[in-house]
Amino acid sequence: MRIISRLCLFSGLAAFALLTSCSTLAPTSKTYHVVAHKPHDPSKVRVLVSLSKQNVYVMEGDRCLMAVATSVGTSSHPTPRGHFTIYNKIKYKRSGSYGYRVKGDRVVPAEAGSNVSGSYVGYPMGFWCEFAPAYGFHQGFVHPYPRTHGCLRLHGEAAPKFFALVRTGTPVDIAETQPQDATIGPSVVRVDDSKSPDPAPAVMITSKGFEEPSGPLLVD
Repeated sequence: MRIISRLCLFSGLAAFALLTSCSTLAPTSKTYHVVAHKPHDPSKVRVLVSLSKQNVYVMEGDRCLMAVATSVGTSSHPTPRGHFTIYNKIKYKRSGSYGYRVKGDRVVPAEAGSNVSGSYVGYPMGFWCEFAPAYGFHQGFVHPYPRTHGCLRLHGEAAPKFFALVRTGTPVDIAETQPQDATIGPSVVRVDDSKSPDPAPAVMITSKGFEEPSGPLLVD
């Protein structure tokens, strides 16, 4: 979902990931695959975000359930830092600010308040997990540099698994660095969607604008 982004190794790494009990690794093919582990006690799940590394660590005590790359806010629209909790989850959320105007067969990008004629349909921001007003984790293209308006964007395969791991009340800590940067961080697969083609607007206004996971959400 690159349009959203405009708005708002295996062997050695596998061994390392097993040592840190977080095997969130991609295969050597172009397919991006994320492994997320079921928590033993969902009430113990917490989320740590490293802004400098652009990593999200989902932890249960010292056990890593999932560790993935994310896109963070730019310097002009920074991701807020501090301690938060997830308080709102919407599986198929659409933006209330940016999206499309649809009139017949015509679909054009437009802001919600624009005077472009047609009905408004917001950009897909699937698997939305809000931690501060208008700030949340959501599905979208991930870039290797700060790119968002403050939200934390997760790759299509990672977002639904993150959504399954957290619940209302899950604590979120966002800081420049995290202790896991030195231990788990090196095993996190980097994602660069910057050169991926833009999805067709006609697709983005349908349910196909939300990407579903290719495999099971959580594994033991």
